[in-house]
Amino acid sequence: MTTTAVLGSGAAAPASAPRRKPRRVLPGFGPTLGFTLFYLSLLVLIPLSAVFIKAAGHGFEAFWAAATAPRVLASYKLSFGTALLAAAINVVFGLILAWSLVRYEFPGKKLVDALIDLPFALPTAVAGISLTALYAGNGWLGQLLAPWGIKVAFTPLGILVALIFIGLPFVVRTVQPVLEDMETELEEAAASLGAHRWQTFRLVVLPIVLPALLTGFALAFARAVGEYGSVIFIAGNIPMVSEITPLMIISKLEQYDYVGATAIATVMLIFSFVLLLAINGLQAWSARRNGQEGRK
Repeated sequence: MTTTAVLGSGAAAPASAPRRKPRRVLPGFGPTLGFTLFYLSLLVLIPLSAVFIKAAGHGFEAFWAAATAPRVLASYKLSFGTALLAAAINVVFGLILAWSLVRYEFPGKKLVDALIDLPFALPTAVAGISLTALYAGNGWLGQLLAPWGIKVAFTPLGILVALIFIGLPFVVRTVQPVLEDMETELEEAAASLGAHRWQTFRLVVLPIVLPALLTGFALAFARAVGEYGSVIFIAGNIPMVSEITPLMIISKLEQYDYVGATAIATVMLIFSFVLLLAINGLQAWSARRNGQEGRK
């Protein structure tokens, strides 16, 4: 039996119309990728490459001598140590604050929610001067802490306070949307099965918010490592005690010591990249693990 007989009309079967590709608002993959790479190279890759090239141009001995001077090593320890500690503290208290804003209603909630973004809008120099005025020996909070023998301003503890202040919004704003999307029925189901509060948090809540917590930790750490304006006033800038690495770079540049400035900047870049890569790898592993457990 022929196709004409099957159709019954004596006409050949019409060819299927070609499928039209969906119209996209943005241009195609090629132009979009090209513009992205150009923009990224212009603002990020070229400046960072210039730092490495400038540091390598002075020779390894000069680079090593500038990057491992005792005063510089002390600034590495202070900057990275306080940045890691501040980010860890912000993870704990940022989660508590985000949980309170999402799950509870209390007077002044909208005001507290708005104040969280204050470190984003406040100039860093203003934040540093304000914290110094509060925690100095004659400040409002400094006077209360002085009888206990606690000195904050012009010490490493003051640097930690400043880094906590500027890093807290990163954790809160990263975790808050995840908590808003999380269904409370999961917690109620765990409680109905006999789980106490710590088990519910550890086995139900924490696996869901852990990737967001790691992201907030990485953002807070990255901001704290390179922070200058809010730290420079409260740090005291005492050599070998409260001198941060960004201040060392500025000091080298003011002395026209470009070898030392680029060497210190290169070390900071390398350590920051390694730590952020480790954190992002841990975040990806946590997301894959949670996805596998969810499919089970």
